[in-house]
Amino acid sequence: MTSTITALSQKANNLRIHSIVSTSESGSGHPTTCMSAADIVSVLFFHSMRYDVHHADHPNNDRFILSKGHAAPLLYAAWAEAGIIEIDDLLNLRKIDSDLEGHPTPRLPWVDVATGSLGQGLSVGLGMAINGKYLDQLDYRVYVLMGDGETAEGGVWEAAALASHYKLDNLVGIVDVNGIGQSQQTMYGFDVDSYCRRFESFGWKTISIDGHDIEQIISAFSQAQSIKKQPTMIVAKTFKGRGVSFTENVDGWHGKAIPDEQLEQALNELGPIMDVSVPIQVPTVSELRSQSFSKIEPPKYQIGDKIATRSGYGTALAKLAMANPNIVALDGDTKNSTYAEQILEVDKNRYFEMYIAEQNLVGAGIGLSKRGKIPFVSTFAAFFARAYDQIRMSAISQTNIKYVGSHCGVSIGEDGPSQMGLEDLAMFRAIPGAAVLYPSDPVATERLVAESAVYDGIVFLRTSRPKTAVIYDNEEMFPIGGSKILKSSENDQITVVGAGVTVHEILKAYQELKANELLIRVIDLYSVKPIDSQTLIKSAKSTGNTIITVEDHYPEGGIGEAVQSAVSQSGICVHKLAVNGIPRSGQPDELLRAFGIDANSIVKKVKAVLSR
Repeated sequence: MTSTITALSQKANNLRIHSIVSTSESGSGHPTTCMSAADIVSVLFFHSMRYDVHHADHPNNDRFILSKGHAAPLLYAAWAEAGIIEIDDLLNLRKIDSDLEGHPTPRLPWVDVATGSLGQGLSVGLGMAINGKYLDQLDYRVYVLMGDGETAEGGVWEAAALASHYKLDNLVGIVDVNGIGQSQQTMYGFDVDSYCRRFESFGWKTISIDGHDIEQIISAFSQAQSIKKQPTMIVAKTFKGRGVSFTENVDGWHGKAIPDEQLEQALNELGPIMDVSVPIQVPTVSELRSQSFSKIEPPKYQIGDKIATRSGYGTALAKLAMANPNIVALDGDTKNSTYAEQILEVDKNRYFEMYIAEQNLVGAGIGLSKRGKIPFVSTFAAFFARAYDQIRMSAISQTNIKYVGSHCGVSIGEDGPSQMGLEDLAMFRAIPGAAVLYPSDPVATERLVAESAVYDGIVFLRTSRPKTAVIYDNEEMFPIGGSKILKSSENDQITVVGAGVTVHEILKAYQELKANELLIRVIDLYSVKPIDSQTLIKSAKSTGNTIITVEDHYPEGGIGEAVQSAVSQSGICVHKLAVNGIPRSGQPDELLRAFGIDANSIVKKVKAVLSR
């Protein structure tokens, strides 16, 4: 045991030196937060964790999430000491042509998720642990290293509550209590007991240790492996800048590389790097169970029947789950409104209730995605705003996750503005690589759910509360990036574009205008992003170079601006009908009329534009 402790202590010293040298070479970074956690990472990587250094994708590798992502140099140093990357590569930290970025991203195969927006790692770990315990039934463990400052984030406690609820004994968190934040002392300083009491109150087993005592660290991780039916949080008291006299427990060093004039002193105090051999535990040989896939059942509706698109989503989710065993669903206690509950009829083990905790809802979905599942994450569209940072980070993490937001727009009616998703299209259009879909009937919804499942990346599917008529044949297909021309003739005078509920209002307006011998072209823009620029431009060119957009969304960032952007280089004029101002409670028809996006408003707008 003595030789092991000595070897791990030297490894920790190596990690500190690598962190100092790489950040000094870069001229930026966070060496002191690396130095506080070096002993913990040394024990984890070279004693407690099991992983195959040759296969980052081994299904039974223990997973490590560096939630305090600013300590990235420490993570890279551990990989270098493990032989995963070359030690010389550490000198390329933060360079534009290097994948060793300032905070970890999945450009590197050993990084599961991007971190650095603090307070999110535990939620991701929760999703990974759920997958291991309940879905793949593998014995890998998930380790999440957090800073003490980030525990002020509410998302940490959302994850803490759910991890206890799901009895995730394969999840181990570590709080690096070094007492110093970016600008001042952390909220609880070195009061490690306060951290223990808080996590214990959420149902965790807590272990308080000296985070620089290798023997205590080894004992804590060993004890964590024996805990059953509850997650473990190791609370480690450490010193920021450990090992160098002028940085250890000294404020004002956060985010600062040691300058050249002090670098020699720091390295002399730490001593030389020494090559010590420490065997890395290899995971047990485990393979994922073989799975059978089948073709999803097609829609079965009658044209004219009135069915909400949110209902179509629930039906499609259940069908998709029957066809694809990797489909899982998560919801935030709205499953009977989003209709995600229909997956329970197929396989109750592939639905996970996240309760009213949207940040954790998204974070857990990210974790599941990174373990090979295709999570459909649903809630009211408005409530995704609470988790927008997690959604943003899911893009940086290169996840394959599907967001489904119901109850969009003023068409939800009497519940009022707090429940109305009116910013959601803008939010998701801003996510790089995301597809943004907005079906207008259940046939389109079912087809787009199936398309979402095979789309490699983030999808946002917007569903509506009110029942609307089925307008498409069951055989109709809806490729992502397309649109549907619903009404067209050689005599069309203007093109009118909508999606979701406004398609039905446009069709009503079409009939009224047709009775007055005014013909309009009607386009269902079910794919808001990527957008069908070709169809929009071609239609506008044959209808006076004019388009009217109608949307149940605020004008900023919605369908109108998407269309305007798509046709802006073609000399086409776009007029926008959208929800302006803060809505209020009322019946759906009243609200559509009050905010100028109903059939009568469309008729007036068409006539006004054509009369100019």
